[in-house]
Amino acid sequence: MKVVFLEDVEGVALGGEIKEVKNGFARNYLIPQKLAAPATHNNLQKITKLSRQADTERMQRLDDMKQLSEAIDGTEIMIEMRAGSNDRLYGSVTGTMVADALNEITGQSIERRLVQLDNPIRDLGSFNVPIRLHADVSATIKVTVTSGDTIEIDDDLEDPGNAEIASESESESESESDNIAADVIASEEDAVEGSDTVETAISNPDSSAEEASEKE
Repeated sequence: MKVVFLEDVEGVALGGEIKEVKNGFARNYLIPQKLAAPATHNNLQKITKLSRQADTERMQRLDDMKQLSEAIDGTEIMIEMRAGSNDRLYGSVTGTMVADALNEITGQSIERRLVQLDNPIRDLGSFNVPIRLHADVSATIKVTVTSGDTIEIDDDLEDPGNAEIASESESESESESDNIAADVIASEEDAVEGSDTVETAISNPDSSAEEASEKE
């Protein structure tokens, strides 16, 4: 479909230009957003006016973006995330989250695509994030990621060496327990033997007397 661009569309065309684009792109995006209009006879007759209008809007948008850049440049936004004891996040901070937080603070409408976050943030700390508002206008904000809920991780479980030490300690404890149990059993056996000896002496007094005499 051939359309007349009413506004600049980055990477596609400038306002006032006439270009052939895919039907779906024109019907689903350009025309509904009033970024372009079908290149009809009437619209083509208005091409000069449209071009002048696009130039005016382009300059106005540039001025608006410059003002917005000055307003948000250096702004710090705080995002709270859950993290482990090693400061590693459970999840990540995305460009959409940064845009939402920035919009909430500034009351502006900044699209996620303007947030130049190459990779999601996965650690606690402060990070400088560029905001590309216009081809010629950018700003930089500070994103500080804090921990709202730190999860304590058992270092003994993470370190295999500690696990081996723990295992040895458990083995030593088991050995000590076995030795104690053996001593108890031996003591019980001695007690039983002593009891049997007493019973024998009582039941056979003569035999006990003879043994005593022989020892003397």
